[in-house]
Amino acid sequence: MPTKRGGAEPAAQTAETWIAFLRAVNVGGRKAPMAQVRELFAELGLGAVRSYIASGNVFFTLPEAPAPAAAMDRPALTLAIEEKLRAGLGFDVPVMLRTVSELEAALLAAPFDQVEVTPEVRLSVVFLSAPLEPGLTFPVRSPKGDWELLGATDGEAFVVIRLEQGKLGGNPIAVLEKTYQVRATARFFHTAGKILAAARQS
Repeated sequence: MPTKRGGAEPAAQTAETWIAFLRAVNVGGRKAPMAQVRELFAELGLGAVRSYIASGNVFFTLPEAPAPAAAMDRPALTLAIEEKLRAGLGFDVPVMLRTVSELEAALLAAPFDQVEVTPEVRLSVVFLSAPLEPGLTFPVRSPKGDWELLGATDGEAFVVIRLEQGKLGGNPIAVLEKTYQVRATARFFHTAGKILAAARQS
């Protein structure tokens, strides 16, 4: 997880809703029925488990009573969820954990205000397992100019994707992972806003 969040103790934040962003589920044959995913989360002792759309967004709370999941720090909780999903689904599912307040802060930090959105432009929030390299100068543009990295926080990167004839040329997620040695999963900016709204619902 991002360094500022790596030592966070989930047990101290039992009242807050957490969001697990699952990478690359229900695409390319990686089937993950959300009902099954919710069951797997509940088996870890996590509470109020809900999911939002099939792209892999799971909401949960931490148990108030002492329990294995409640005693874990964030990296251990992430690992426990990933191992549970691997055992239940039969394939690896990288997971990025954020609280509702962290997601809200990330969306507020997104440097998209000056970007003109057109049918050929997509705004994407990339959730990272660790910060990108320090001192990185923005924007970072792909060689083909089909996407650019406008900025980043400790846990997120903000990418503008430019389509050509309705199609994406390169894969910015794969490039970010390879270049900066992180794991990542992305959501379109407007989708992330909908996820935040859904996570806030009781």
